Amino acid sequence: MPSLNELARERTALTGSDVDWLHLLLADWQLLADLSFADLVLWLPLRDGSGFVAAAQMRPTTGPTVHHDDVVGAVVLRGRRSQLDTAYDEQRICRGQDPDWARDVPVRVETIPVRHDDRVVAVIARQTNLAAARTPSRLELTYLRTSEDLARMVAEGRFPLPAQLDQVEGSPRVGDGLIRLDDRGVVTFASPNALSAFRRLGLPGDLVGGNLGDVTAGLAARARPVDEPLATAVSGAAARHAEVEAAGAIVRLRVIPLVTEGVRTAAVVLCRDVTEVRHRERELVSKDATIREIHHRVKNNLQTVAALLRLQARRTSIPEAKQALSESVRRVTSIALVHEALAYSLAEQVDLDELVDTVLPVIGDGATAEVRAKVRRDGSLGTLNSAMATPLVLVLTELVHNALAHGFDAGQAGEVVVRARRSAGRLEVIVADDGRGMPDDFDYDRSDGLGLQIVRTLLTELDSHLVVRAREGGGTEALITVPMAGR
Repeated sequence: MPSLNELARERTALTGSDVDWLHLLLADWQLLADLSFADLVLWLPLRDGSGFVAAAQMRPTTGPTVHHDDVVGAVVLRGRRSQLDTAYDEQRICRGQDPDWARDVPVRVETIPVRHDDRVVAVIARQTNLAAARTPSRLELTYLRTSEDLARMVAEGRFPLPAQLDQVEGSPRVGDGLIRLDDRGVVTFASPNALSAFRRLGLPGDLVGGNLGDVTAGLAARARPVDEPLATAVSGAAARHAEVEAAGAIVRLRVIPLVTEGVRTAAVVLCRDVTEVRHRERELVSKDATIREIHHRVKNNLQTVAALLRLQARRTSIPEAKQALSESVRRVTSIALVHEALAYSLAEQVDLDELVDTVLPVIGDGATAEVRAKVRRDGSLGTLNSAMATPLVLVLTELVHNALAHGFDAGQAGEVVVRARRSAGRLEVIVADDGRGMPDDFDYDRSDGLGLQIVRTLLTELDSHLVVRAREGGGTEALITVPMAGR
């Protein structure tokens, strides 16, 4: 199915600004469809003026649909549907006298011009399934009246409301609860769902006849002091989003002023009880904070262990023991750095690039006093979950330390590079040095060095393997391949 951008670019003469406005409309036109109990189809004028192409459609959640199939991409030539031509040419809402018929279903069709920058850039066809027509209730009449107000705003270029679009996602829907206000902010209608939401906030009586701003501010003030702007925000004077908390309940409000010919005549307020949603969010925030605190404490404890090992290393006079303790300090410090990264992360994901860039200088400074080789990273390792990040960072620290400790002669300058390449299926990391190279009799699988034993054990956790080989041009390189599928 072609997108709005593709159809606008290939079939119409609309400008980028026009298309942006249409995207704003599509982001919020579910509201118009639900209030109208009708399907909406957006028709764009063809570049050569011969007709219109359907660029988007929306089905109502409040009533039966007319279009069981997608119509996007369909073309209607001029003269085939006179209401489209009239709405576009005369720049006015056009209503058919007699219903059309689609698959033996009577359909009422109305066309609404979409105005942008004082010109019509598209037409909305509003099609209502009349098969289940009956005497409408007061709620349905209020919906239809409000839909007419919004249709006029679309035709005048006053809807959508760009100031609200960054909060449309997750905002209340028509069926969640609807309140209609007059031009003074007094409630003229409240749907049963809206009334239930306010009663959860502690409202003892009815909403109709009261000033919504005063009522809302009074309910919220029972729980905590309320800023004066809350009453103004829900009065209908301007487009607003707000949340009200009282009596242990939380209600989200969306206020939409209804404007005709530049004058605010009414307002509609959509409301949704989000108490359970907010409570779950708060529980998740609390859980997340607890996890971060645990990582922070583990990091502090590991740093204490490292400090104790460092003190012990300073007090011993046996070179082998001093070296073993120093290597233990390096390993514990690497694990502590992983937990430090997790302590400041909002998710259980670790930025490996940032972490490795922190660890590598520590390894380089603590390798040996005689080696003058530098350590750097090339390429991006990306992010990994903590279960994989910890063993991978330890493997890299061991390999880099081995390269510095065993790959260079005393006083020799050189470089150790951690080179990364990541694809959808795997992560490849090469630790390469330009030192003297491996001994002729070196066998990685049979080596009994503690560092390589640690590497072999950790690679098993990563379901990975290591290849150690001579580097072209001299030196050694160790290749790690970590499968990423499903991780």
